[in-house]
Amino acid sequence: MNQYLAVAPGISELPDPALRLFCFHHAGAGALAFARWRPRFPRDVQVLPVRLPGRETRLREPRITDSAQLLAELDANLGPLLNVPHAFYGHSLGALVAYRFALHRTRAGHRPPVLVGVGACAAPHLPTPLVEQADLPDDRLLAALARYGTLPPYLFERPKWLGILLSTMRDDLQLARSLREGSGGALSTPLHAFAGSEDMVATVPTVAAWSRYTSAAFDLRTVAGGHFFVRGADLPTLLAAQLRLVATPRPIA
Repeated sequence: MNQYLAVAPGISELPDPALRLFCFHHAGAGALAFARWRPRFPRDVQVLPVRLPGRETRLREPRITDSAQLLAELDANLGPLLNVPHAFYGHSLGALVAYRFALHRTRAGHRPPVLVGVGACAAPHLPTPLVEQADLPDDRLLAALARYGTLPPYLFERPKWLGILLSTMRDDLQLARSLREGSGGALSTPLHAFAGSEDMVATVPTVAAWSRYTSAAFDLRTVAGGHFFVRGADLPTLLAAQLRLVATPRPIA
């Protein structure tokens, strides 16, 4: 089984899909962020949540903080699955992963994704309030995360979980910083950006600035909610509508 995928292709999903959608999670989270996405998409679209090391079933593995290492591992683990039409969606940290991985694959001469979706993430050239907090002591990092609404309230009642989350967040913010430092190129792929109407971390104007990162079509949609609108129904519904325009339907036995 591919360690980067929450669902192995061909087991509980289509072995020969019209399109594969790879979903990259936000900082401090894992593939479960996309647990409710599957029913929102056409039956011939294979939804594949990607799980980075150091969380969920990969909790004992060291987390990755260097963009070059991450891109190499994604290439090795996901590359063989990119031989069919495919798309990427990334949320917050995942948006940077999706963009950099698409750019990496395109520059290497591989088949590009038919669409890249980025959500809850300021464009790479813009300063962000949280990325620069990665080196703060725990108490100050915790205060910053709480201030921007990026911590579920119930965690304050579970100190052990909170400690694990802080450690994961610190490493993920370092990874985000590394991904931003290596950005700059424009994709040749349509880029669809999504912003939360109440997001204090990635505001609508900062998400709109992703327009410079594609030479193809750009689309911006505002979704109701704060930074974690990935958990609602609106985002996958909007993304599914876009994928219907680019996926080639296939008969399902």
